[in-house]
Amino acid sequence: MTEFIPPGSRFLDLPSPLPVKRGGLLHGARIAYETWGELDAAGDNAILILTGLSPDAHAAAHDDDPAPGWWQAMLGPGKPIDTDRWYVVCVNSLGSCKGSTGPASPHPDDGQPWRLRFPDLSLEDVADTAALVVRALGIERLACVIGNSMGGMSALSLLLRHPGLARSHVNISGAARALPFSIAIRSLQREAIRLDPNWNDGDYDDATYPESGMRMARKLGVITYRSALEWDGRFGRVRLDSDRRDDEDPFGLEFEVESYLEAHARRFVRRFDPNSYLYLSRSMDWFDIGEPVGGDTDAGLARIEVEKALAIGVETDILFPLQQQRQIAEGLRAGGADARFLPLPSPQGHDAFLVDIERFGPAVAGFLAGI
Repeated sequence: MTEFIPPGSRFLDLPSPLPVKRGGLLHGARIAYETWGELDAAGDNAILILTGLSPDAHAAAHDDDPAPGWWQAMLGPGKPIDTDRWYVVCVNSLGSCKGSTGPASPHPDDGQPWRLRFPDLSLEDVADTAALVVRALGIERLACVIGNSMGGMSALSLLLRHPGLARSHVNISGAARALPFSIAIRSLQREAIRLDPNWNDGDYDDATYPESGMRMARKLGVITYRSALEWDGRFGRVRLDSDRRDDEDPFGLEFEVESYLEAHARRFVRRFDPNSYLYLSRSMDWFDIGEPVGGDTDAGLARIEVEKALAIGVETDILFPLQQQRQIAEGLRAGGADARFLPLPSPQGHDAFLVDIERFGPAVAGFLAGI
């Protein structure tokens, strides 16, 4: 399976061997990251961005890679995360296939992909390796760590495991632990991949890629990333034109929403490694910030040392519902932080932070202006 590495990526070679939380060692591992702006003389204007499951480190265009990034509207000169003021670092998560070491990366012993030889991955490992990047860049303390979706989980872990590494935190559509509904959805996604005969216990290549399983997994994900309100407003019950239907398949695509899901899935599947998807998905299910204190999530949040925080959620998010961002704000406040919860009325569900910049931009910019 091919790795997909943005041309502007930089890399940090990790200590070798590197022990991981749930047991096992990584040899010859690295983390991919990208940067924007300049670190000031005091070294106190740095922001770290931690991503969701599938994005790479290319959050926005820069001189080494002018292609638009996945958060292009939020990050850059004069934008809500203003790179004229901030030195911004975005890392690709350990376990991904976008430059950081993961199941698709070559194993140092034989050059073949790690595949299922990759050790069990936790978000604590994602957090710890991101912290190594921060330290390697000469940053003693971040002005802020921003985490989106899975990145919100990773950010909480980083703040707990590395006290004092950041002054403030923005948690966007994140969670302090996985809820049963989210676990159930991700379980079905993993099952779809594993039941594809081409998955072959993780032993596949580009010619035998488990495309059907990944298509189904991605479709399930996309359905939960947006809201029923948006699906209805965007597609309604509009049917496909006759020249876009397959009349030879009596149960084939018939509605516009089906066509959208199919096209979206096909754009994604060959751009992401199925084993990486399995590992990262499971790491989210395992995560609970309260694990070190007997599973008390609120107590785990209260142990985090941060001066100021903002937890942003979306009213139509079914995957990471508002109750989870409210819990983050209340837990951080119990630990002494000046923490605020901001629910937004976006119709676009969990993915709103990627597309509803009119709402998210001012919220993030306003918070950063006050730190």
